[in-house]
Amino acid sequence: MNEETKIKGSGGSSRMPRSASGRDSTKARQPWRPPQILETPEPPPGMRYRWLRTHIRGEADKTNVHMRMREGYEVVNPAEVAGYDLPTIDEGSHAGTVGVGGLMLAKIPEETAEERNAYFQSRTENQMNAVDNDLMKDEHPSMPISNERRSKVTFGGSNK
Repeated sequence: MNEETKIKGSGGSSRMPRSASGRDSTKARQPWRPPQILETPEPPPGMRYRWLRTHIRGEADKTNVHMRMREGYEVVNPAEVAGYDLPTIDEGSHAGTVGVGGLMLAKIPEETAEERNAYFQSRTENQMNAVDNDLMKDEHPSMPISNERRSKVTFGGSNK
């Protein structure tokens, strides 16, 4: 403790300022990890963050942005993510929002994201059922078609 951080009390005793003894001044050391270009902060409760494409090959992708906004996404402003040093978009219609490299950070309510996921899961199941029905339509009794959907992952070694 050096002389500049001590405060003289009324009785002549030295004590530390409250700001020097707080929890913020003694943060635990974080282990090194490679930097991430798309560092995403922790979203507020009940929300999800997602990076949206604003440009592709140097051209503005307004269709993608407008489609995502109609789905329920909202643009994230830097003031909403205090405590993070996030890059911002400097020019264009999204200037001042969190973004980097043709991407913009957006948020969506959890329940809307879950409904969206359920919708696409249902569409996937319907498409798989259509493929199965089409496949079984062409099946002949003398040559049955096996409809097993399993995958197996192996890592080297011999097939003993």
